[in-house]
Amino acid sequence: VQLQASGGGLVQAGGSLRLSCAASGRTFSSYNMGWFRQAPGKEREFVAAISWSGGSTYYADSVKGRFTISRDNAKNTVSLQMNSLKPEDTATYYCAARAGGFQTIAVLTTPPNYGMYYWGKGTLVTVSS
Repeated sequence: VQLQASGGGLVQAGGSLRLSCAASGRTFSSYNMGWFRQAPGKEREFVAAISWSGGSTYYADSVKGRFTISRDNAKNTVSLQMNSLKPEDTATYYCAARAGGFQTIAVLTTPPNYGMYYWGKGTLVTVSS
């Protein structure tokens, strides 16, 4: 599967952005999807994940209550709605995918692959204070 993230940009603190990830292939509905981010000089970190059906989600504590992950299997897309953005949310955001079982939060937070098999190019989000 090939992944392409979009929707990044510059936003003021307290603002919102919606990231989208478009996936190629006819088996998107069988993939568990995730969003990860990497700030300059820092390690990549888990942000949110959603199971193939959309029935299960996980969030990093740092974004819980502010970010919402969703998917549309008919359109082969997964989205990340980001509200109440903070300067510390500034990073390049990546979407990722894996088939098979929905990984536990322990695996999703473990580098280097975070339990994901496929990665897209990132989209930059900059939050100004």
